[in-house]
Amino acid sequence: MEKQELKHTETHELRTFGRRHGKKLSTRKQYLMDSVLPDIAPKIAEKSNNSLILEIGFGNGEHLRDLAVSNPDSIVIGAEPFANGVAALLSAMTTESDNSIMNKYKNIRIHPDDVRLLLHDENFQDIKFNEIWVLHPDPWPKARHEKRRLLNHDFLNLLSEHLSNTGKIIIGTDHWEYYDWIVEQLKQTNLKIKSTSLDIIKTRYQIKNKAGTSEPKYLVLSN
Repeated sequence: MEKQELKHTETHELRTFGRRHGKKLSTRKQYLMDSVLPDIAPKIAEKSNNSLILEIGFGNGEHLRDLAVSNPDSIVIGAEPFANGVAALLSAMTTESDNSIMNKYKNIRIHPDDVRLLLHDENFQDIKFNEIWVLHPDPWPKARHEKRRLLNHDFLNLLSEHLSNTGKIIIGTDHWEYYDWIVEQLKQTNLKIKSTSLDIIKTRYQIKNKAGTSEPKYLVLSN
């Protein structure tokens, strides 16, 4: 994944993420980051008036765009700390002629940073999502890096607090040891496994499948 550092709102580094630097953005992508991105930040007024969907770590945004098209009456929020991924999504959801957002993507909002900063924001602490997606998070496979894994029980409990009564959390990973580790983490939460199967579009990161497994494994969770 190409990664470029974004400005952080905290003074310390949130250590879930690794290298944050990627190649320099094109002129158009930099324009989109400067001029379009600020206008599609999550809005306080929308948090209780709309059905809300969250995708955490959307990569280049293929699945996030599919969510937006499949759920036109929902606000779809994507959280991604890497600038190259954010810029790629902005490029895909805007026209090249005038850089305006395509109608089918006007329900997308982007939080260009660690999702925990949004969920802990006092203006969004009571936000509730109908769906929360976490697809192919970095597995941090080395034992000494295990503490950096995003889907530990503390984070899962945080997501549980932001899940609607009928909502679900969908997790997918092609790293099977990480999958088993997540299942163990669930024992320290109140979340329940509803299903372990899912049929969704393949993202470029799923196709790469650096773990070399036959297919991703999924968890669909509820409170």
